[in-house]
Amino acid sequence: MISLKLSLLTGVLLAGCVAATPSPAFSPVPTVTVVFTPQATAVRLSNTATAAPAIPSATPAPGPPPPAFSPLPAGTDGYAWWNDTVFYEVFVRSFFDGNGDGIGDLKGLITRLDYLQQLGVSGLWLMPVQPSVSYHGYDPTDYYGINPDYGTLGDFRRVMVEAHRRGMRVIVDFVLNHTSDQHPWFVDAQQPQSLLRDWYIWSKTDPGYLGPFGEQVWHSTASGDYYYGLFGRTQPDLNYRNPAVTARMDDVARFWLHDQGVDGLRLDAAKHLIEDGQVQQNSDATHAWFAAFRDFYKQVKPQALTVGEFNGDPASVVASYSQGDQLDLGFDFPLAANFLNGARTGRAGDVAAELAQDHLAFKPLQFAIFLTNHDQDRALSQLAGNVDKAKVAAALLLTSPGVPFIYYGEEIGMVGLGADEARRTPMQWSAQAHAGFTTGQPWEPVNPDYLNGRNVADEGANPNSLLATYRSLIQARNQHAALRVGDLYLPATGAPAVLASLRVSRGEIVLVVINLGPEPVTSYPLSLATSPLKGSYHAAVILGAGPAADLAANAQGGFDAYQPVPELPAYGNLILQLQANP
Repeated sequence: MISLKLSLLTGVLLAGCVAATPSPAFSPVPTVTVVFTPQATAVRLSNTATAAPAIPSATPAPGPPPPAFSPLPAGTDGYAWWNDTVFYEVFVRSFFDGNGDGIGDLKGLITRLDYLQQLGVSGLWLMPVQPSVSYHGYDPTDYYGINPDYGTLGDFRRVMVEAHRRGMRVIVDFVLNHTSDQHPWFVDAQQPQSLLRDWYIWSKTDPGYLGPFGEQVWHSTASGDYYYGLFGRTQPDLNYRNPAVTARMDDVARFWLHDQGVDGLRLDAAKHLIEDGQVQQNSDATHAWFAAFRDFYKQVKPQALTVGEFNGDPASVVASYSQGDQLDLGFDFPLAANFLNGARTGRAGDVAAELAQDHLAFKPLQFAIFLTNHDQDRALSQLAGNVDKAKVAAALLLTSPGVPFIYYGEEIGMVGLGADEARRTPMQWSAQAHAGFTTGQPWEPVNPDYLNGRNVADEGANPNSLLATYRSLIQARNQHAALRVGDLYLPATGAPAVLASLRVSRGEIVLVVINLGPEPVTSYPLSLATSPLKGSYHAAVILGAGPAADLAANAQGGFDAYQPVPELPAYGNLILQLQANP
């Protein structure tokens, strides 16, 4: 049984995160205890390195791992390293072209690591880098190689060395649900007598049912039989009821975590791994497989991170994977939607409610937060091009609990909507030809707004730019433990456009106040029923306009009608460190 604590505030829910090693100085005072039982896990189909038949793409000979990340600091307040990390999602094809062929590559990425370090990023998520017949890579043809458009394994190992040298950890996409229909495994498996036949899912007749999105999932072959491919004809699903498949994918994970030295894996389409008849997502067998996979990869690399994609699921479903027995993190899609909706509408209530709900569902702080990713319309496009609203969304993201992920170009306000390619256009570095992305012809046209100041060079020189906002918010998060690992308390604000959050770590207390609306707010009395506060506090400004008034806690550790500054500017944010007065 797992017990999580939920306190009721004056008109607003309080989600009290319990730290991994609770701080005696700032122990939350619960008023209601909610107890639930996590979903039971079954025995894995295979938890051993079962011998697999010889296959065309055999495992490369293991090599020595790259130098380990050094030093390896302990997580703040006992949390894992990823809770101290701001991740940045990179589509290598669109990031920077290092050889002039119009396609981004690993050597190009290395030349831009200094930019990411200056931004404050301390973790990279690389979208698929393995060989693939598609431009995006989410249908691999070889799990052990590097897409030749991007470079070589030697180039990848240099990325690891250079990223680690700058204090950045690297996780890579692991497309484990399916392969390409041109993968040698599937090409061989189409022969009825193939030793690899049972590596995929077959039926002699069309079962007739559709997928969870209403899509065709059973696809015919020339021989008249059918195979299962949730994401389409060109992406046949692997059969994890076959122990040989489990053994081989364990080996793939070992190859990247040990031989190539990556720090973690982003698990694509995680909820679809094992079907149970027409139950095509979040099956009990999928949970059981991940529980045993955790035992395997934690033996290979105890501090490795796994983060799963669970698009469309409520937080409670995502949290069922990340209670410490399966994956480390899951992407919190409902919270991302509320961040953007709050920034779009200028109303804070739904954001506060989702934050409170998520902290009830998840193991404390163990969820991944973001605004958008490569499958979604870009944030600024969803905000109708309003940069002020994009700044609000950034403030919501980077001051909230959880592990933040930033999609490349989000920090400069890149736009893109509709077709996937339009959401994944080349990074806009400057006002030079092709936005400084390449000296050749880019694989996909660059958005023309790079000529109007939407690029790294121009925004980097503008202290009021979106890029400047991201840099200051990331710096504040990196420098203040309470923003990264602090417990969360949500005061009532008395103003629909204002979101306030009190973050309390072992050694620091931070108060965040964000005006999501287009008008200044002069009345926003902050009230909190109870918290660990004691006595009075000087409010030192971290970000925003000051000076701020001192705060006095009441007998319950809360406060009443506290207003730190007379006016919150339109779309403004205020971050204060509360320092105990003698």
